[in-house]
Amino acid sequence: MNQVKFKKYQKAVFLDRDGVINKDIGYLNKINDFEWIEGAKESIKFLKDSGFLVIVITNQSGVGRGFYSEKDVEYLHKWINDQLKKEKTKIDDFFFSTDLPNSGENSDRKPSPKMIFHAAEKHKLDLKQCFLIGDKPSDIKAAENAGILGFLFKKGNLLDKVKKILQDHFN
Repeated sequence: MNQVKFKKYQKAVFLDRDGVINKDIGYLNKINDFEWIEGAKESIKFLKDSGFLVIVITNQSGVGRGFYSEKDVEYLHKWINDQLKKEKTKIDDFFFSTDLPNSGENSDRKPSPKMIFHAAEKHKLDLKQCFLIGDKPSDIKAAENAGILGFLFKKGNLLDKVKKILQDHFN
């Protein structure tokens, strides 16, 4: 008798980058300008230890504006994960949109859910077990458009926010 093996669907948290993981200085593209949000590294480790994939989805219109290149964004993301290795953790994947605001309905730019859907397909995610943390209404709208919970983070310690979300919604 042949047994069919079913791939287990994953749960994930989607994090915006600028304003959630690092301080939002506008068009961040240099390591020297990167500053962690309080509790961000600890949050990523806590989420990973809780069985979540951690996926960054970020609008990077600075590329579309010609301020920096996609390679610059990818280099910064690699550096972020290199820093997280010291904490024995990592971000599982990064998705970014280089589209400018008002790029139209084919844009991947948040509030479009396309980056979430691309990640869900790539990583076999169960969207019912996923949520997003962002610092802008467009982040929350992207979550809503994808049919997942979205939580606004404005200030404070990100780990406190993450623990509260898990306690209130994922226990």
